[in-house]
Amino acid sequence: MNFDLSDEQKMLGEQARALLADMSPYDRLRTLIDSDAEWDEPLWRALADMGFLGAAIPEEHGGLGLGSLDLGVIMEALGAANAAVPFMSSIVLAAEAIRLAGSEAQRAAWLPRLASGEVVATFAYAEGPGPVFATGATLKAGRLSGCKSPVADAGIADLAVVLVEGGHFALVELNQPAVKRTRLDSFDQLRPHYRIDFEGAAAEPMPGIFMLERLVDQAAVQAAFEAVGAADACLRMARDYAMDRQIFGRPLGGFQAIKHKLADVAVATELARSNAYYGGWAAESSPDDLPAAAAAARLSGIRCFEMAARENLQVHGGIGYTFEANCHFYYRRERMLAVHLGNRAFWADRLLNAEPGSQVKAA
Repeated sequence: MNFDLSDEQKMLGEQARALLADMSPYDRLRTLIDSDAEWDEPLWRALADMGFLGAAIPEEHGGLGLGSLDLGVIMEALGAANAAVPFMSSIVLAAEAIRLAGSEAQRAAWLPRLASGEVVATFAYAEGPGPVFATGATLKAGRLSGCKSPVADAGIADLAVVLVEGGHFALVELNQPAVKRTRLDSFDQLRPHYRIDFEGAAAEPMPGIFMLERLVDQAAVQAAFEAVGAADACLRMARDYAMDRQIFGRPLGGFQAIKHKLADVAVATELARSNAYYGGWAAESSPDDLPAAAAAARLSGIRCFEMAARENLQVHGGIGYTFEANCHFYYRRERMLAVHLGNRAFWADRLLNAEPGSQVKAA
C-alpha cells in the first residue's frame, strides 16, 4: 500500500507553493490589512488562471475533475501562505454544495463560472449562537427570509448557498435589494465575516436532499489540510528564528526546552497530516469511513495548528506579538479556523457518534 502522494500530486503542490510564494508574501498580507482589503483579488485571478479553482469541479463543467486529495494539496499550500482568498467558501463549500445538491441546470449555470473565478460564492449555515448548522431560514414560493451570521467572505460573494429549514439548500444571488449584508468585527482581518439578512429575497431551491453531512465532512477534511499547511509554516518559522536568535552566547534552538517544544509541534503536525490524507482517501474511496475520518482529521488539525501558532509566538518572545513580525497572521487564522464549521466539542461528538465504517465492519 502506498501512503505517499503521487508524483502528479507533488507537482501540483509545488506549483501552488511557487505561485503563493511569488504573489502572497507576508508584506503583501500587511498591505492588504493596512488598506482594509477584504481579499487578494489578483491572487484569486492567478489561481483561476492556473486551474486551481476548478481542481475538484467536474470536467464537463469547466473544471479539472480531480479528487479530494488533490484539492487537499492545494489547501495545504494555501494554509501555509495564510492566503487571503475565499477558496474554502467558494470552492470547498459552495461549489461542492452545488455539485452535490444542485440541479443539472444549476450546475451548468454556476460551476463553470466558479471554476473560472468569474463568480465568488459562499456557504451560509450559521444563525448566531445556537446550533452550528441552523435551519431557521425559510424558503417559500421562491422567496427566502431569515438571517445568517457569521458568513465568511459574504462581502465579496456574488452567490450564496444557504442552509434552510428541513436541512435543504437554496441558491441566492446576493446583489439584490432584498439582501442586506453587514460586516462584522473579525479577529482574522484577512477572512472577513458578515451578517446577511434575507428579506423575501429571490432564491432557487436545490433538489438534492440529505447532502449536508457529506458536504460538511468533506469540508472538514479540507480544513484539516489547511491547518496542517499553516502549522508546518509556523514550525518552520519558529525553527528558523530559534536557529538565528543568539542568547547567552548560543543559538536559542540549542536549548533543550526549545527543542522539545518544536519536536512536540512536529509530531502533532505529522499526525494531523496522516489523518488528513486518510480523510481525503475516504472522501474518494470509502464513504462509509468518511464521517469518522473527517472528524479525526478535523480534531487533529485543530490541535496541531493551535499548538504550532502558540508555540511560534512563545519561541519568538515579545517581538512575535508585533505587527511587524509574521506570527500573528497564523494565530489569527488559527483562532478563526478553530470554530469554523464547528468547534472541537462539536467534532468530538461527531467522532464518538460516527457509524463504524468498512474497516470496523470487516474486523
